[in-house]
Amino acid sequence: MPTLTIPAAPITAIAAVALSVLYIRLAFGVIALRRRRQVRLGTGQHQDLEAAVRAHANFAEYVPITLLLLAVAEINHGAWPITLLSAALLVVGRVTHAAALARDSIPMRVRGMQATFFAIGAGATANLSAFLSF
Repeated sequence: MPTLTIPAAPITAIAAVALSVLYIRLAFGVIALRRRRQVRLGTGQHQDLEAAVRAHANFAEYVPITLLLLAVAEINHGAWPITLLSAALLVVGRVTHAAALARDSIPMRVRGMQATFFAIGAGATANLSAFLSF
């Protein structure tokens, strides 16, 4: 009978899977616009392409550090409710931010970044909780 192993960082794993779907969607959006606009590198000064490139780049700038914070917190047995909150905020924040850039909505973009920053803060807090439990 096979033995079941519990993942070391299940919250991080689920968040990473959800975010990987969005990352691929953002990348395909950039590729499609580059083809449509016939731009091989950069944005060719096309506003829609600039927005798509920035949505993809912004994702790549904020998601890795937050996922790292989540994984380390889980591995070090930080407070799981805070880790879960951080993961949820990260996913919601990134989806909101990407949608905001697609719709050119500054208020949505601000909400997406706020959720992302709160996710980073919550991830840091979850890591601190692991130190406090020694």
